Amino acid sequence: MRIVVLGGTGHVGRMVVERLERRAQAVVVASPATGVDARTGRGLDEALELADAVIDVTNAPDLAGPPARAFFQETTRRVLDAAHRAGVKHHVLLSIVGADHEGEDGYFAAKGVQEHVVRSGPVAHSILRATQFYDFARVIAEWNTADDTVRLPAKAVQPVAASDVAEALVELATGGPTGDAVDMGGPERMMLPEFVRRVLRADHDQRYVVEDDEIEPVGFNIAGELLLPQEPLRLASTDLASWVHDEGRRKLVEAR
Repeated sequence: MRIVVLGGTGHVGRMVVERLERRAQAVVVASPATGVDARTGRGLDEALELADAVIDVTNAPDLAGPPARAFFQETTRRVLDAAHRAGVKHHVLLSIVGADHEGEDGYFAAKGVQEHVVRSGPVAHSILRATQFYDFARVIAEWNTADDTVRLPAKAVQPVAASDVAEALVELATGGPTGDAVDMGGPERMMLPEFVRRVLRADHDQRYVVEDDEIEPVGFNIAGELLLPQEPLRLASTDLASWVHDEGRRKLVEAR
């Protein structure tokens, strides 16, 4: 198979590319860094030539609601039109758990708009909705830190390893289109403050993480129960402790 990975130089994209190459698939890494810009269309037709499937793991440069919505609408329509012209048979989209629910005009809603564009587009599709990645705990902490304290409500989350999501995207792309969406989360549920605290502790980050149900956290504009994956559900295998251990080993190798 020939598979195009849109956003193939990003965090998840690199993992997807590595796994496809291990399976001896023909891979086209498509991103502005490789001369392919989905937003403007530059290099898109050439990248999609003779492709069997597309895995879209692109992300908006601005995660605020209106800019993200505009980005996903524009780029996804452009990609689907180009894929249709090229005869691509399968479009695989990475989305986020909660995108299919009504909410404020934030990032979750913007991903919901992207899903709608894919569903109504001319190419057969599969959608994988992932929960928050383990390493996203650091971003959550940055967004919600004041005076060296991270304040977060006791919302239940079920975070997942990005590597497990990459593997699931590869399995979808190398199979036939499902025409549906499936949620994916990690193997354990925990409260948001605990999740962030455990990652920061592993990083030897000295910030305090405090549970505060009166605060509305930045980056989570939908109800807490909608952050959890729903049926049909795909559970990943890597738990947070294993991911923290692997992160520690990786940092040791990089430091040498």
